[in-house]
Amino acid sequence: MQLIDIGVNLTHPSFADQREALLERAYAAGIQHMLLTGTSLSESQHALDLCQQLDARAEHLFSTAGVHPHDASSWNSDSVAELKALLANPRVRAVGECGLDFNRDFSPRPQQERVLEQQLALAVELQLPVFLHERDADERLLAILRHYRDQLPAAVVHCFTGDKRALFNYLDMDLHIGITGWICDERRGSHLHPLVKEIPQGRLMLESDAPFLLPRSLRPKPKNGRNEPAFLFEVLREVALHRGETEQALADHSNASAQAFFQLPDFIHAVE
Repeated sequence: MQLIDIGVNLTHPSFADQREALLERAYAAGIQHMLLTGTSLSESQHALDLCQQLDARAEHLFSTAGVHPHDASSWNSDSVAELKALLANPRVRAVGECGLDFNRDFSPRPQQERVLEQQLALAVELQLPVFLHERDADERLLAILRHYRDQLPAAVVHCFTGDKRALFNYLDMDLHIGITGWICDERRGSHLHPLVKEIPQGRLMLESDAPFLLPRSLRPKPKNGRNEPAFLFEVLREVALHRGETEQALADHSNASAQAFFQLPDFIHAVE
């Protein structure tokens, strides 16, 4: 069985000096493609560099490029041109991680909204899909997206943790939904159990969000407490359970969604 991980924070400093070993574990487990998440201009460049350094033949690693709402305050008059240059690279398959975060408010909300709008406009111009972050801001995110959605090829709400109302509103806008190990957390993720079966085939994708969101149901757990792509199969198991699907069926349709969304190459039979 093989999987696509649509969200890996491989630039995170906790992975420094062990990225090649992490990728080898992922490939051995059956992870076929990974999307390395860009969260700022510098991190987006780093993610792209890692793709080129660690996967010279462009078979497994691709990236996103964007500015996370936490970093919206860093946006300046040069940012659009810098981001556009990154997005011109064929390894970069989506605009993001971008969006709104009204939970931590690390950047002022009006600035978050302006930066999101400029990135959505760039996605429309370049006809690229969007990798969205949202926390405690679904109504405002939807209001902004309405002005762009008809012109966007696709958009995914990454690491969905919201309620039924938010989910149905996102689905009504024809958005994709990314599910992480949050669903494996009995303390705060159990509300997702009845919701995942409401996500139609073709709209659901799986992601580790490594090194974050280590599945709490994983046994045995790594001593360092860090999540990694090889553990995405635990998310697959939990989601399949609550959707009433076999793990293979879920793998098949979630992979097909990710391949179409990010325009990924076909699976290969072996990792060298």
